[in-house]
Amino acid sequence: MVATFPKEVRLRKRTEFLELSNTQQKTAVKGFLVVWRENSGSVARLGITVSKKNGCAVVRNRIKRYLREIFRSNRMLLPAIDMNIIARRESAQMDFFQVQREINKAFRHTGASSCSRVLCSL
Repeated sequence: MVATFPKEVRLRKRTEFLELSNTQQKTAVKGFLVVWRENSGSVARLGITVSKKNGCAVVRNRIKRYLREIFRSNRMLLPAIDMNIIARRESAQMDFFQVQREINKAFRHTGASSCSRVLCSL
């Protein structure tokens, strides 16, 4: 199976991000805050927020690439939720494997399926 990131699995509108900001389902892991809620669709959707406080454009884009790749590889294990991952300043110094470890911890809180070897090995 090819792991893709089509438009159907992205949060794209401001209203979608604002609806998520009012939810009570949040979890904080090192470098990130993950906010989620159930959606009416059948797939998990992702939004990413990385502010200029995290660094220059190169750093912000690297963080977003890491998050998209982690989501792509794990999205079939996630329940039907809308999720916004907000990067904090510490995320700028993290490499891919550190980001992956922290995001996988957050995925467990959202109800991700436990059948993944990657999720269970942490």
